[in-house]
Amino acid sequence: MSNQGGFVVKLQFVYVDSKGEKHHVDGTGGFPIGQTQTADPGDYGVPDGVPVTVYAFVVWGRDHTAEQFFIYSKGNPWIANFTISGTTLDNQLGFTGLSGG
Repeated sequence: MSNQGGFVVKLQFVYVDSKGEKHHVDGTGGFPIGQTQTADPGDYGVPDGVPVTVYAFVVWGRDHTAEQFFIYSKGNPWIANFTISGTTLDNQLGFTGLSGG
């Protein structure tokens, strides 16, 4: 996730289990504007084969869950890229494409 907002953000994840229940898991530490963090969801407890998306934890601000879900596959070389921008209370999170592969 690329942080283009005027705040510190943490890259976290939301996944859906086989019963259709959503689970939120922690991820990276906070990083400021102008920086990018990449993380493997499996390193933070996301099971293989489940739908997963990004959760942007905005420190002292409005958090966001991305709308696009992807099936997590450990070892898959594709990276889903997201950018967050704006201010702490008025920010936007968007999918910007795939890379890697």
